[in-house]
Amino acid sequence: MATIDGRPALYGISLKQLEDLNAARGRDAISKLEEYGGVTELCRKLYTSPTEGLPGTEKDIAHRRDTFGSNHIPPKPPKTFLSLVWEALQDMTLIILQIAALISLVLSFYKPPKTEVGNIDEEGDHGWIEGVAILVSVIVVVIVTAFNDYTKERQFRGLQSRIEGEQKFTVIRGGESTQIPVREIVVGDICQVKYGDLLQADGIIIQSNDLKVDESSLTGESDHVKKGEGSDVLMLSGTHVMEGSGRMVVTAVGILSQAGIIFRLLGATVDQHEEEAKKRKKEAKKQAKKRKDKDVEEGIVANSHTPLPTTDGMNNVGHEANGGKDTTKEEERVSHGNKEKSVLQAKLTKLAIQIGYAGSAIALLTVIILIVRFCIQTFLIEGKPWDPYYSNHFVKFLIIGVTVLVVAVPEGLPLAVTLSLAYSVKKMMKDNNLVRHLDACETMGNATAICSDKTGTLTTNRMTVVQSYVCGDYYKTSPVPHSAPAQIVDLIVDGISINSAYTTLVMLSDKPGELPKQIGNKTECSLLGFVLEMKRSYQEVRDKHPEETFHKVYTFNSTRKSMSTVIRLESGGYRVYTKGASEMVMKRCSFTYGQGGKLEPFPIAMQDRLVKNIIEPMASEGLRTICLAYRDFVPGKAEINQVRIDSEPNWDDENFIVDNMTCLCIVGIEDPVRPEVPEAIRMCQRAGITVRMVTGDNINTARSIAMKCGIVTKDQDCLILEGKDFNKAVRDQNGEVQQDLLDKVWPRLKVLARSSPTDKYTLVKGIIDSKLTDNREVVAVTGDGTNDGPALKKADVGFAMGIAGTDVAKEASDIILTDDNFTSIVKAVMWGRNVYDSIAKFLQFQLTVNVVAVVVAFVGACFIQDSPLKAVQMLWVNLIMDTLASLALSTEMPTADLLTRKPYGRTKPLISRTMMKNILGQAVYQMTIIFCLLFLGEHLLRIDSGRGADIHDPPSQHFTVIFNTFVMMTLFNEINARKIHGQRNVFEGIFSNMIFYGIWIITFVSQILIIQYGGLAFATTPLTLEQWGWCVFFGFGTLVWGQLVTTIPTKKLPKVLSYGRGHPTDVVALQNLVEDKFDGDGSDKKRTAGQILWIRGLTRLQTQIRVVNAFRSGGDSAYLELAAQKNPAVAAHFLRQASKRLPSQSSIEYADADPLPEILPSRSHTETAV
Repeated sequence: MATIDGRPALYGISLKQLEDLNAARGRDAISKLEEYGGVTELCRKLYTSPTEGLPGTEKDIAHRRDTFGSNHIPPKPPKTFLSLVWEALQDMTLIILQIAALISLVLSFYKPPKTEVGNIDEEGDHGWIEGVAILVSVIVVVIVTAFNDYTKERQFRGLQSRIEGEQKFTVIRGGESTQIPVREIVVGDICQVKYGDLLQADGIIIQSNDLKVDESSLTGESDHVKKGEGSDVLMLSGTHVMEGSGRMVVTAVGILSQAGIIFRLLGATVDQHEEEAKKRKKEAKKQAKKRKDKDVEEGIVANSHTPLPTTDGMNNVGHEANGGKDTTKEEERVSHGNKEKSVLQAKLTKLAIQIGYAGSAIALLTVIILIVRFCIQTFLIEGKPWDPYYSNHFVKFLIIGVTVLVVAVPEGLPLAVTLSLAYSVKKMMKDNNLVRHLDACETMGNATAICSDKTGTLTTNRMTVVQSYVCGDYYKTSPVPHSAPAQIVDLIVDGISINSAYTTLVMLSDKPGELPKQIGNKTECSLLGFVLEMKRSYQEVRDKHPEETFHKVYTFNSTRKSMSTVIRLESGGYRVYTKGASEMVMKRCSFTYGQGGKLEPFPIAMQDRLVKNIIEPMASEGLRTICLAYRDFVPGKAEINQVRIDSEPNWDDENFIVDNMTCLCIVGIEDPVRPEVPEAIRMCQRAGITVRMVTGDNINTARSIAMKCGIVTKDQDCLILEGKDFNKAVRDQNGEVQQDLLDKVWPRLKVLARSSPTDKYTLVKGIIDSKLTDNREVVAVTGDGTNDGPALKKADVGFAMGIAGTDVAKEASDIILTDDNFTSIVKAVMWGRNVYDSIAKFLQFQLTVNVVAVVVAFVGACFIQDSPLKAVQMLWVNLIMDTLASLALSTEMPTADLLTRKPYGRTKPLISRTMMKNILGQAVYQMTIIFCLLFLGEHLLRIDSGRGADIHDPPSQHFTVIFNTFVMMTLFNEINARKIHGQRNVFEGIFSNMIFYGIWIITFVSQILIIQYGGLAFATTPLTLEQWGWCVFFGFGTLVWGQLVTTIPTKKLPKVLSYGRGHPTDVVALQNLVEDKFDGDGSDKKRTAGQILWIRGLTRLQTQIRVVNAFRSGGDSAYLELAAQKNPAVAAHFLRQASKRLPSQSSIEYADADPLPEILPSRSHTETAV
């Protein structure tokens, strides 16, 4: 028999049995545990000791990890660089460019036979340049896009690894308590849990002391769940210990724990053993042929060495439920979806497609006109017979048509977007914004509303004592009791230091100037900080009174609202230190210390005065009031406030022990507002962004913090509601959320207190769906909890907390605040607006170039049977210059002016009337100059005309001047394009962007080299100094003309001149799309990529809502996954059991009103396979 460190290799309990135990809840879990012989017998079967823990040898730990899994939830495997390149190549604009490049290359290598009629165009020898140039453009865009995505993914994974590496948990190994990284926890470990812990694995309680756990991150229920050997023995990963302490034996880790299951359902992980699952399927098929009659039930009672279960069991359920149809492919197709496209992204895609259509039409029309004119002129008028040489002309006409198409498509646009976003993301990292989805950058620039958490985002999450009442003196400005007697201060210091969890610490920061680190319960940290402010050391007191010397501890809970610790006195007897809610502790006090430390009676009348004069003023300022008291039990003679004892008191009689105490002091604790937040909120308000506070704290504290932050003011007409009042206001008689009711509430709502994640989701969804404002609202939301996921997903931009946020919240977010600071959100707004403006600047510049180039090529083709701008010349203007211009205009740093204008909102035009005025105004000027030079240039400049030249003639100075003038006008118009809001000073800040003026100078120098030395490759001939002077003069004229265009009042222009007004998508169409996603018979409909994207976005949200319900059901998802792998009939049985336990309606009714038992069988239709 195989052994591991002297004990059997086979465990006394299987992995499947442990999963059954973990899936049970409440009394069912206790009954299940009793079936296995109780917790002591469970430990024996796992070869662990309830008191000594695991031996901790490497061999033992490795074997447990191999058998039961490691405590690590594997993320999705990172996409390879090649896969990111392939994704980037799917861009519609790039596809058009690739097709154009291939056509151009094929035509450039076409060589018809020579005849006596003429010779092949010499430019054909260089025709390949344009095709190669287009492909180079595509390569640049693709590589930049893929590399930026690759870098972003590595940044995020690096942050995750850093956070995970810092997480540690206390376990008992070899009889000693030690802290180990959470990844090293294995099944069988004995973990010490205490107040404030975040559980990192599932387990069964061995011993507990007033243990209560917050399971809201899994169930959504805010009530704390009492844990104990006789009530609820199961501890779940991802939950917080809110009261008490205890020990548990670990029974599930990693992907098999409750946190792991929720990650699997949300698509945040892939099965570690996917390959093994495929092998098992193949083996199962082979064995099925040989053993058809074998009972499948045997697989359920598996040995502990059964490989870890996979998630594909749910696919089998879907397979059976749909009549045996394989729905796995459909699930995979839908499962990898993201959010819908951002506002700007959708408008840019629409613009690029429409430009592509227009360009194709113009290109086709150009080719038709050229061919028709040539045929009429050559074969009808001149009466010439057909000759193969004439195919040269037709090829040339096709090349001109393709060139027009290439010029019409703004290939610099995707590059500008990518460069701007990549540049911004890199800079935003320094501003504590880790961007997970690139489009969130510019979406944040459009934000009109921010729904922010309070704790940690607006506040420092550092509870601090700011006021105190000691010995009859009220210390309002500084809590330190300077005039209190030393013996009273000693009692306060001892009471705080001893009567708090010893795991709570306040440590000096490693960096000078930073605030001390608070570790553990924040309220207790504030009291320890109070001790430090009094220039005392709490650690010295703790060293004198270690935890093992405590005689009795009454842990804090929501009923007693206090905590008490009993210690032995050196002189004999006992002392009870108590702290808790002031109104509760004061009622149990009979004495207090007055002026000079004089002991005084503490009658009810005096207590009432204290409440009115001290406690209520503190509470009105949003402070949490804590009262500190003590009581002595002494042998022999006792003072008036002491109790004489002859024998040990009955410590179980808490009401007697914690009574007739002596009040030491009352302190007011505040979670201070971050000092930079009020100014940040004022900046938001000036920028037209409404900031709302959504918090679970009480309404008085929320109101106080909101006023300190500047979210609300005294004279402001606004609403401050609690969650229950909010729900009454927005729901009808049937409990359904109504948009018209929401529209009456949200515009004035500034603070939502005592809110649940459901309330947050309702508010966010209501604001986004509202049509009260013309531009529609764009909402940003912050969240840190697991069940904040739906609200973060629904928001246009979801911010997760990098420090306090859960992994699930981070997965649902778009941007992670690495410092949990609201000020970082304001910086994200500024960068977002800068991205939007940078893209708009380039769009204004690019479209001017495109309009002029296309019109010139089209008119030239129609009137002179040739394009004044040759193919390679237009590629230089349209590709090289615009690529460089995209870099120049996309790297402008944000300025404070960005926060002085109102947000664009959801329906603001992509191209405003001001931009269209600039585009058309500059296009008119440039086309006027070019056409004057085209038809009158030989007279104005006294040079030979280039019109009517034979196709094999050398380049002319006439057409070279036209090309050079066009480039100069484009180059100077790039300076005009720096301003898109009608500013006159286009040179402002130009030298602050070295990239811009560097690229401008490089482009100018490159143009000189092309003109003077380009020759046949660029169809140019050298120009004289005078001719260069005219070209630069016409180019500089764009700056003067720009000033004239700016004087035209924009408001008097018709709104039809703007482009991209309105929301780029139709919500009704989306709903219809989802409703008819499948035909009535269940057959799949073929969808476009865009439609699939919408379906993915909706199903992702539905999945998250179901996750909350799934955990309320008592872990039915775990049953289903395992059962479906073994026997579909068993899975059906579990479904029937689930229908008995689950509520008939989802708790988030407005998001998913279908009964869960009906949803699960049809998962392949409505849920993602994640």
